[in-house]
Amino acid sequence: MDIKKTIDDVVAKVKNDPDLLKKFQDDPVKTIESLSGIDIPDGMEDKIVAGVKSALSGNTASGLIDKVKNLL
Repeated sequence: MDIKKTIDDVVAKVKNDPDLLKKFQDDPVKTIESLSGIDIPDGMEDKIVAGVKSALSGNTASGLIDKVKNLL
């Protein structure tokens, strides 16, 4: 699984669609899984959600992504 690509793809979709942004805010894990087609492994949900939130806020998620990759 390419974490950075997954986060980048989800961010691109969510930031351009207010309805998807609302869904992400309501249920981030389900929204990410739906948009990416990936079942996020247990224990990684919070890190991937944090990466998407960080990218949406304009912060770089690269450090977080590197940490997630080390878990795989």
